[in-house]
Amino acid sequence: MIDAVDGVMTRGAAAQRFGVAASSAIKWVRQWRQKGSVQARPRGGDRRSHQIEAHSDEILRREEEIPDIALAEIATHMEDRHGLRVAQSMIWRLLDRHGLTFKKNGIRH
Repeated sequence: MIDAVDGVMTRGAAAQRFGVAASSAIKWVRQWRQKGSVQARPRGGDRRSHQIEAHSDEILRREEEIPDIALAEIATHMEDRHGLRVAQSMIWRLLDRHGLTFKKNGIRH
């Protein structure tokens, strides 16, 4: 498709010829011209845990000070103190990475 557009076809005509959406053709050609590649960007995986991991010492210390602290309380603390909005599931995964489990009535070591 890139060769067709670089040749004589418009992006819309190339999209129709190759059976893809015109918006895809436009994006692919733009990416080709800007980066020289049409490889897909990485998908999935963890892209945000480093944000909360940077505060892991503080979170773990807070958990030790208040053993029955709720995940929502930790999330509120992070937003109030650092302006960092995190989901409770992100906090849960942080605790899991550090060998802690969370129960409804508190965090277990």
